[in-house]
Amino acid sequence: MKLLVVFCHPCAESYVAAVRDAALRGLAQAGHDVRVLDLYAMAFDPVMSGDERRGYHDKGSNEAPVVEHLAHLRWCEGLIFIYPTWWYGPPAMLKGWLERVWVPHATFTMPDNGKPIGPVLTHIRLLAVISTLGSPWWWWKLFMKEPGRRILLRGLKMLCAPRCRTMWIALHRLDEISDAKRRRFLTKVEKKMARLKG
Repeated sequence: MKLLVVFCHPCAESYVAAVRDAALRGLAQAGHDVRVLDLYAMAFDPVMSGDERRGYHDKGSNEAPVVEHLAHLRWCEGLIFIYPTWWYGPPAMLKGWLERVWVPHATFTMPDNGKPIGPVLTHIRLLAVISTLGSPWWWWKLFMKEPGRRILLRGLKMLCAPRCRTMWIALHRLDEISDAKRRRFLTKVEKKMARLKG
């Protein structure tokens, strides 16, 4: 598959960067065609300007500020997000990427005559998230209701292929687990990506 990895962490030496590297090793083993968007390394601006917001619904011209990112979305058949979960959701940088890049007409159709928004990126047939969380799984799932997961694997799924597959791989209690558990998670990520089918 043609896979776009969207990576979001400000520190090059972070554990999440090691998770990214493990994922990329697995994807290479599987023979996928991979592109990586490292949002911090490329100094992506997550802030939508006033002019950008005013033209947000203008078909065609609303693509101009993010044309390169849209080209990547139109190229890929699968999206893999790798990031730390902060305050129960994706980092502000990644949330800003979603808000600025996933613009009307290019990534979804606008509501019309009572119809809800509709998909445009129907060539995307896989959405995957690999994330680290400080919270225990039960707190995240039962009390918080998985907000970050719902944004990416439910919200975005509606804009992709009708039978788009989803995958969630998470490491909970990151701040208190042992180094051995961290290493095991890296191995798990690499193996899962190596088994990823087209």
